[in-house]
Amino acid sequence: MRIFFGLVALIVSGLALPAVAQQAVTLPGGASAVTETHGDWTVRCQVRQPEGRVACLVQQEQVDNQSRQRLMAVEVVPSADGLLGTLILPFGLNLDQGVSLSVDDGQPLPTLRFRTCLPAGCMVALNFAADMVAALQGGTALKVAAIADGGAPTPFSVSLTGFASALARAKELSN
Repeated sequence: MRIFFGLVALIVSGLALPAVAQQAVTLPGGASAVTETHGDWTVRCQVRQPEGRVACLVQQEQVDNQSRQRLMAVEVVPSADGLLGTLILPFGLNLDQGVSLSVDDGQPLPTLRFRTCLPAGCMVALNFAADMVAALQGGTALKVAAIADGGAPTPFSVSLTGFASALARAKELSN
């Protein structure tokens, strides 16, 4: 069963959706929800009731090909000065160590702490400034460095193929 987990994760992580246009807007064809694929990214939008505003997020989910279990997910929404979002990682990581993010082989960002764990996985709140958004749009991979409970490095790689067009589309539909 698929749920629109992105909005749930953003609410749970304490991140508010950005303000959108003041007047009621609609999605293409008068749809109440839209899902589009842009490379390795998905844009999910829905009309929020009762105000009739469109809320969009950009998401990538990686699943194990055999078990079909989610390995990792990242979800972001445009904010006034960057992106807000949630990184969802599996259980079995050393939560005290946090995670480190970098684009391609660039300088790692300061370590981010885990916010909480839920049955879907452990969450890290994301808040990317404009310079990081530009790096994501021009990069090929967001590298996530974590440490397993046993101490072994546990890297994750998030493809950035399609990220720039997905983000542009989310912004377009949210206006």
